[in-house]
Amino acid sequence: MRTQDALPAYLQRYVVPQRYDRYTPVEHATWRYIMRRARNFFSRHAVPSYAEGISKTGIPMDRIPKIDEIDVQLQKFGWGAVGVCGFIPPAAFLDFQARSIMPIAMDMRTLEHLSYTPAPDIVHEAAGHIPILYDPAYRKYLQRYANMANKSIISSEDVRLYEAIRWLSDIKENPDATQMQIDHAGAMLKQAYDGITHTSEMTKVGRMAWWTAEYGLVGDLKNPKIYGAGLLSSVGESEQCLTDKVRKIRLTVDCVQTGYDITEPQPQLFVAESIEELPDVLEQLECTLSFRRGGAVGMNEALLAKSVNTVVLDSGASASGVIECFESDASQQTQAGGRVDFIKLNGPVQIAYNAKQLSGQGRERHGEGFSSPVGFFAFAPSKPPHLLHDDELRAAGIVVGVRSCLDFVSGFKVQGMLKRVVRVGNAIAYMTFDDCTVTRGSRRYYEPAWGEFDLLVGASVASVHGGPAERQTYGDYELGQVSSSPGRTSAFSDHEQKMFRAYTTIREVRQRHIGTHQADKSALPAADVVARDAMQLASLADAVIKNDQGEWLVGLELLELAGQRHHLGASWVGPLREAITSHAKVKGDLAQELLTRGIELLAVAD
Repeated sequence: MRTQDALPAYLQRYVVPQRYDRYTPVEHATWRYIMRRARNFFSRHAVPSYAEGISKTGIPMDRIPKIDEIDVQLQKFGWGAVGVCGFIPPAAFLDFQARSIMPIAMDMRTLEHLSYTPAPDIVHEAAGHIPILYDPAYRKYLQRYANMANKSIISSEDVRLYEAIRWLSDIKENPDATQMQIDHAGAMLKQAYDGITHTSEMTKVGRMAWWTAEYGLVGDLKNPKIYGAGLLSSVGESEQCLTDKVRKIRLTVDCVQTGYDITEPQPQLFVAESIEELPDVLEQLECTLSFRRGGAVGMNEALLAKSVNTVVLDSGASASGVIECFESDASQQTQAGGRVDFIKLNGPVQIAYNAKQLSGQGRERHGEGFSSPVGFFAFAPSKPPHLLHDDELRAAGIVVGVRSCLDFVSGFKVQGMLKRVVRVGNAIAYMTFDDCTVTRGSRRYYEPAWGEFDLLVGASVASVHGGPAERQTYGDYELGQVSSSPGRTSAFSDHEQKMFRAYTTIREVRQRHIGTHQADKSALPAADVVARDAMQLASLADAVIKNDQGEWLVGLELLELAGQRHHLGASWVGPLREAITSHAKVKGDLAQELLTRGIELLAVAD
């Protein structure tokens, strides 16, 4: 069964089919170039699991991979893969990973952005993340990281920044975009950065991922190995990062204090002792997050975030929504930063128990918001209120069908007709009152005219985590939009169509001659086929030599086929090499570097 077929509905919305026939011959050739350089470089400079992971995870060298093939291979060691369209919200990405699923962007970077693209693409996930998933220790780390990050609090500022990055990245990768559009998107990104008022938990968690899973090194500080996907999908940046120009720092939890710029090479990288050490660093970060600390500290983080979060009481009962305010007694150090006495959330609000929405306690009932006192009852100041038995409630005058008055140690008072006491197992989750008032001193927090009042029962706020308790039933909330594909919408030019035919011809010739360098000489094509292929290649070479549009990659593939092992050498090799070198110079330093490294690969056997 495909991994995507078992996804919950709220994740299915991000999955898109891989329209494999839409990849152009140029895109397949671009993938092949990237993987040839990657295999040559990372066999020496990546962690040992990389090379074996390439073959074990279904990553082909000569064509763009098929997601279903990767999915089949990953399922053999408990993971899976699904195709998604470009950017998806960070919370959704993490939800996939927490389920041991790698979401893979379907777009393929253009030849112009061969070394690096700001938009997610199949090179980053398939050539970067997927091979290292073969390592059991890395899989364990990545899933634990996703579970942690899934609970961290993401702020509304984070969402706006994500949107600005998504928009700019899509615009930059779209060949139909105008400079005016790019400039406008850049201005929107600057505005989003300027609007950041605090460093959120998600920002810190994101930095941990950046300095480990994306740009992580491991081993000796002077001779580290690469395991980060951002580096594994960019040989050029990987070569640079291993030089003395990039500072190497031993990885500690303090890496989350270091920000990064996704548009620039990193001036420093962090080196872990080993991949097995990564969970220990993660544990140190996790201990600082609100879902582990709870209390007033967690409530304040959620208040700053202005996003949907969940307040979990020690009873297991929880309320999910946007925190509007809370009241705390800092003199009572029973919780981090002080005892929480009252919580108020803007709607829609979900009431749940152990991460499952309670019957009738969704957004239909609490569409406008929810509030509740929290803490010990005055008649039982040392016993958690959710553990009180019916006879203990009855002895205090708290009886269903009777007007009751419930006093809290904190001074809150709930008065009204008790309609029900809802338990889950032996624990009280909530109580419902009618004709109810909630007060503390002279201040009124709830009025009878507002309808039934649901009191969430628990002694303390044990945890505050990002997102709703049960995402599938909570419904839509602001996570950020799904990316539209950055792919072009304009028609391919005549020249591009001609190049597609050229790359297709080269691929067909390569496939016919793939056995010529092997010991089995019976694999050689017939003499007339060799002669015909030689003529075709000569014609293509002549077209590239005469063309001034800088088609260095097609020229490089022709030079590869002209090698002796394919018995297709010809007099055009020298002029072709000179022509594409000249074309690359016109294109600039990057094209020259890519061509030079490609020529070096011609001496490396497949």
